[in-house]
Amino acid sequence: MYINGIGKTGYPMAGFGAGRTQQNTTEKSFAKQLNHAANIPKTYQIYMPEEDMLYSGGNGTGLSFYLKYAENSTEDDPTVIAKGVDENGDEFEKTIHINKINPKCATVVEMRALEAHLGVSKLGGFTSLPLETGAMGLNDRMDFMDMFQKQISDMRLLSQKRAEAYYRYSMQAYWDFMHRK
Repeated sequence: MYINGIGKTGYPMAGFGAGRTQQNTTEKSFAKQLNHAANIPKTYQIYMPEEDMLYSGGNGTGLSFYLKYAENSTEDDPTVIAKGVDENGDEFEKTIHINKINPKCATVVEMRALEAHLGVSKLGGFTSLPLETGAMGLNDRMDFMDMFQKQISDMRLLSQKRAEAYYRYSMQAYWDFMHRK
């Protein structure tokens, strides 16, 4: 039996523990990120949902925001205003034109606006988006369609048929949006 890198002999396994001289670059990067995060004063702003809000929430990075339709929003050009606090504690305001969102290269704020505008049903009331969005910052862009594929694959691997079907449904809503444009 192997526990915490110690084999049956009681000695550390190769690559673990004593005598290890090289540090993995991933570990350095992770340590650097932790040190950086520790020095950032986090401001967690919570926006209470109001009747005219499309979305109110955030993620694990400290990003917190709400979405409302802009006053000049039209059926031909649905426009959403996002206001909140980014992962560094800085306030932001963004105008998002729904028809210009590309789910293959979008921010989490853009995708939340699209999710709300399309009325995509949310899993457990939280999100229709893949779990990876919990680590995204305000300006991080990702290919959400690839993220959906990975999430679906993970759910299939874990034999989570309902979750797999749900993420397929969600992904289809965004594919339909992309092909409607």
